[in-house]
Order: sequence, then C-alpha cells, then structure tokens
Amino acid sequence: MHTTSLAGLWDGSDGLFGSQPEPARWLVLTTLLFALFAVGPRLIWRLSRNAVTIAHEGGHGLVALLSGRRLDGIRLHSDTSGLTVSRGRPTGIGMILTAAAGYTAPPLLGLGGAWLLAAHHITLLLWAATALLLLMLVMIRNAYGVLTVFVTGGAFLLVSWLTEPEVQSFFAYAAVWFLLLGGVRPAFELQAKRRGGGAPESDADQLARLTHVPAGLWLLLFHAVSLGCLVAGGRWLLDL
Repeated sequence: MHTTSLAGLWDGSDGLFGSQPEPARWLVLTTLLFALFAVGPRLIWRLSRNAVTIAHEGGHGLVALLSGRRLDGIRLHSDTSGLTVSRGRPTGIGMILTAAAGYTAPPLLGLGGAWLLAAHHITLLLWAATALLLLMLVMIRNAYGVLTVFVTGGAFLLVSWLTEPEVQSFFAYAAVWFLLLGGVRPAFELQAKRRGGGAPESDADQLARLTHVPAGLWLLLFHAVSLGCLVAGGRWLLDL
C-alpha cells in the first residue's frame, strides 16, 4: 500500500511539490473514455452532475470572497441545482464576477488541473482539490450538500493518502477529464431551458440585468470558455 509520510510531504516524487512519472498513454485514453461515460448517458449524468454543481457553486463562493463580498452559505440540492448566497452591493463588478463564475468555474478548474498534470504534479492536484473541498464544506448549509461534498472530498483524501501511484494517476486524470467535459454540457442545457422559456433567474439572465448585455451573449461566453478549456486542456492531457 502506498502512503505519503509527513516527512516526505514536501520533497521527492511523493512530495506535495514533487514531480510524478508521466502515465502511460493507455491510462490517459482510458480515463477520457471513463469521463465521457460519466457525462454522456442521461441517467449517469443525473448522478455525476453533482460534482459539476460543487465546482459551479464553489466558483460563485470563491469569487464572491475574492471580490470583497460576504459569503453567507452554499446549498446543494438532490436535483443537481445549487444556490450560493453572498452579501454586498447588489450591482457592480464584484456582483458581475460572482454571477459569471458559476458556469466558467468547472472548465477553468479542469484547465488548471490539466496544466498541473501536464507538469506531472499529480500529488499537488489531489491535495489542492482536497483542500478546496474541505474549505467549501465549512460553507455548506444543508444536509445533502454536506453529504455530497464530504463524500467527494473523502474520495480525494483517501486516494491521495492511501493508494498506489497508478491509482492516483487514474483518479486525477479521470477527474480532470470529467471537469473539462462536464463543464461543457451545462451551458447547452441552460440554452435549451431558456429556449423553452425556463430558467428565468439563471446566471445568464442575472448577468443581463446587471450589465444590460443580452443573456444570449453571456451564454456565448460560457460556451467559449468551456469549449476553449476543453480544447486546451485536452491538448495538454494528450501531450499534443
């Protein structure tokens, strides 16, 4: 069993900032197929989309704090929706950035993860993800949200602490592929809902009211960010 000692946490190939060996190409391609399966079928997506919601609402919360707003709490629901409540000026750049952070957070996190994996920092990625999830757990305000974040964070913790390097590589690449691919689908789902007259309080509609820029252009931005991250991150992961 592979374990990471406290003494070696910082240095060496097992250290937090150390470099790990590049995985075999078959592993990278297998994790890509695994992520496609998690994102594609509707029944599977209804479950796996919870992880994208965590990243979505976490993006709202993080940017709210960075922009000087007060974060009151985050709720995650069993229908894969979520709600992040923050206090501050109802208008202005802080509110705009906070509203724009949701749909862009999962693909941008995936892009950052792909960059770390391309630099062979698998351990750093796993521990950074664990830390972010634990910090988010403090701000969750409902039981389902606590359960979802706790299970997700626990999975990252157990894999990073107890498993062999090959398992860590598989888990890390699968998670990053999932964020890159899973970050694309929600914007298309929102577009379909809005076409049918639904989701009047969506992030795009809130941004339209805040900026007087049509919601369709904000949707175009969400598409551009998610697809751009998928292309760039995919090239890094596949070492093209």
